[in-house]
Amino acid sequence: MGAQPITERVTAAAEGDVVVFLIGMRINRWRAVRHWLPTLRAMPRMLRELSRDENSGLLGYRPFGGGPRDFGVVQYWESREKLLAYAADRNKEHRPAWAAFNRRARGGEGSVGIWHETYVVPAGSYESVYSGMPKQGLGKAYGVEPVAKHGERAAERFASAGGRARGVVPEAGA
Repeated sequence: MGAQPITERVTAAAEGDVVVFLIGMRINRWRAVRHWLPTLRAMPRMLRELSRDENSGLLGYRPFGGGPRDFGVVQYWESREKLLAYAADRNKEHRPAWAAFNRRARGGEGSVGIWHETYVVPAGSYESVYSGMPKQGLGKAYGVEPVAKHGERAAERFASAGGRARGVVPEAGA
């Protein structure tokens, strides 16, 4: 059945900045399989490589779809520096995959498209709550803790996270 739901209300145990990386592809021409299939196959190889290396900086990920042509992955990273180091490392899966994509793109006339977005979210600028759910998103990447520790309402969790970001611990009941 998959992961068991957490019955209590919890929040992600993230502290400090959070790095979120969104990456995806779009198949523009179904018949151009030789252009889009290698791109589609590259991401699972990279995710396996990153998941096996506990020092890679990848904390978690979740695939998503946007229809039959669109595929993407939300990734949570320990730091921007670790994300950029992986992208630049010639001995890892990303660099050869990127070079191969660029070679195919020159002759592929837009058969496949790729995109990515990177967000460094400052401490105090994110909050989360999970109830009756298996661990998801930030909670899966960073672990979870009881929501009451940081506030029952989103506004309270933002205030608590802002204080933690500045090294200030809010008073009980505040």
